[in-house]
Amino acid sequence: MSSIIYNVTCNMSPSVEKEWLEWMNEHIPKVLSTGLFLEARLTRVLIKENDGASTFSIQYKAIDRKSLDKYINEHSDTLRREGFEKFGDSVLSFRTELEVIDEYRVNIN
Repeated sequence: MSSIIYNVTCNMSPSVEKEWLEWMNEHIPKVLSTGLFLEARLTRVLIKENDGASTFSIQYKAIDRKSLDKYINEHSDTLRREGFEKFGDSVLSFRTELEVIDEYRVNIN
């Protein structure tokens, strides 16, 4: 069975980055508390934007496709609205759904 990743990429001015990261410490646990994801990973996109903006990616690993659909249909609007009410247009986000086809690991002794 393949994994489903719900990826949220957020772009913002460096002036809101600190406040946004602090807020994410509350937001990510709220998403996970829906019981529809196994884990989440918050990452910084290392490619520098020409305008100096900061970009982050949050990857939520869904239990399965049905769980992601339930999250989108029952929870995502409310949780997105919280972020928009706090940051407005100062944080631009887009979402992608990813299917993990295979995973490879290197064993280091």
